[in-house]
Amino acid sequence: MTVEPEQSVLVVEDDVLVQELLCVSLADAGFRLELAGNEQQAVAALEAHRAQPLAGLVTDVNLGRGRTGWDIAQLAREFNPHLPVVYVSGDSAHAWAARGVPRSTMIPKPFVPAQIVMALTLLINKAGADE
Repeated sequence: MTVEPEQSVLVVEDDVLVQELLCVSLADAGFRLELAGNEQQAVAALEAHRAQPLAGLVTDVNLGRGRTGWDIAQLAREFNPHLPVVYVSGDSAHAWAARGVPRSTMIPKPFVPAQIVMALTLLINKAGADE
């Protein structure tokens, strides 16, 4: 499992405790993090990274009102068609096959932090090999 230096990952999560868990585990794995606590912040972060693409996206599916994690991933893929996406959800895992973007994965809540790190790293490595 290899993480290149300065790989930025956008974490989109509205639950503060889950945010902290994701951020600590991904930072410990060597990723540089951007955090969005809602869909508006996620869209702003994606816009800001048009010139400097993200290495990956970790998004909760249910973000409250407005756009969902499914929508955020679709938008992110408009900016970067090969962006690795890891979805997390407590109740929407069943919809991943129909709503998830290609070359993504779903991790159901509750999860072990290493699952997120491993899933994201594998997707990043696969995207790099496919280019």
